[in-house]
Amino acid sequence: VQLQESGPGLVKPSQTLSLTCTVSGGSIGTNGYAWSWIRQPPGKGLEWMGGIGYSGSSYYWPSLKSRTSISRDTSKNQFTLQLTSVTPEDTAIYYCTRIPPRSDWSTNDYWGQGTQVTVSS
Repeated sequence: VQLQESGPGLVKPSQTLSLTCTVSGGSIGTNGYAWSWIRQPPGKGLEWMGGIGYSGSSYYWPSLKSRTSISRDTSKNQFTLQLTSVTPEDTAIYYCTRIPPRSDWSTNDYWGQGTQVTVSS
């Protein structure tokens, strides 16, 4: 399984950040698996943002829930992150990951390489 993030590396404050994760070698609709977004701000630890399950149900970390939306396109085997009203504090490396069956958000068996997103005017 391979995951690849794509999207703009620079976003202006107050705009919406949109990233896409393209999955190969496995279907995002496979029973039991979930797919998530994790980020790492500079000098800080990993922060789980949210995910989408094999059935299409999405779930979000409470502190980001009001600004985060995760959706999927099964025909393209992709899932997408949208983060609204970004500020410089949203500057981070963003990763997409796969969560195996019967696991919580802290267990991710496949990761994308990560993509740097900088929020700056």
